Amino acid sequence: MTAQRTLRRLPDLAEAGLVAAEALPALERVAAQYAVAITPAMAELVDAADPADPIARQFVPAEAELVHLPLEHGDPVGDHAHSPLEGIVHRYPDRLLLKVNHNCAVYCRFCFRREMVGPEGLRPLSPQALDAAFAYIAGRPEVWEVIVTGGDPFVLSPRRIADLMARLDAVDHVKVVRFHTRVPAVEPEFISDELVAALRTSAKAVYVAVHANHARELTPVARAACARLVDAGIPLLGQTVLLKGVNDDPASLTALLRAMVETRIKPYYLHHGDLAPGTGHLRTTIEDGQALMKALRGHVSGLCQPTYVLDIPGGHGKAPVGPSFLSGGEVEDFRGVRHAYPPHSGREGDA
Repeated sequence: MTAQRTLRRLPDLAEAGLVAAEALPALERVAAQYAVAITPAMAELVDAADPADPIARQFVPAEAELVHLPLEHGDPVGDHAHSPLEGIVHRYPDRLLLKVNHNCAVYCRFCFRREMVGPEGLRPLSPQALDAAFAYIAGRPEVWEVIVTGGDPFVLSPRRIADLMARLDAVDHVKVVRFHTRVPAVEPEFISDELVAALRTSAKAVYVAVHANHARELTPVARAACARLVDAGIPLLGQTVLLKGVNDDPASLTALLRAMVETRIKPYYLHHGDLAPGTGHLRTTIEDGQALMKALRGHVSGLCQPTYVLDIPGGHGKAPVGPSFLSGGEVEDFRGVRHAYPPHSGREGDA
């Protein structure tokens, strides 16, 4: 069954064939804690006959989300520790997050801000709070880049986006504006000519980081939405979360990364799953992630290679955790053969 509107209620998911009726009592407990929303574009992609469907694992609530492990935390990446005022997260010297809203087109079951987003999450910034956030940005000349996130900023109207861009354009020391979004894949019709024009109202360099985790998300309609951005001169970056049962094998991850590059999205980060509550069933180990990245090296174009990163719990920032190919004076090639480096001087037989 194809959904005609975003599915937000569990009975609607059952009617669409995405969950079994007998599962509803347990899933009501999940939905009471974490927001649910599945757009028609994503509902249509779900193969309800496949209990391990990688699209369903991302968006359809599961009873496993009720399992909270001691190491999990409601703010796993430490946003609050670096939030000097509402709407701002200033973790790194030359860039900061501007979180203008806390709603999304879809609610991912692995979201690291799952306790902050959705109808029961943090409220959108009030006009006064937004003024204070822009005053903070204007007062800090070291801020070179502003990353607009949330929630998902692309659920805002083009008028709101244009207003944000105009206000950032007035801050001379801000040179780059980056938007983080799921919308081009999950609700591609939102990437309208009006939205693209709003992004182009500023003289700043504008980038859009598109979040996708499986190649099937990049449908022809999604690729057309991305093309509207790229053709307008807006570069696209790719963000992916490494998820068990979604993209944690070489074939699935390769297919996704190649699909991104074909769509003119440069893979940027492969995120290790954060320690958000109720997400243990979707997390891999770092060793699994390193093995995946090693399997890609040399066999898949360099254009397709993201940086594998861990957001250190407690707010200490991202650290690259990819595999090392150099140890003990030897470097390993993509076939697994080790070579001395620096190479031994001279040719065989030389004195």
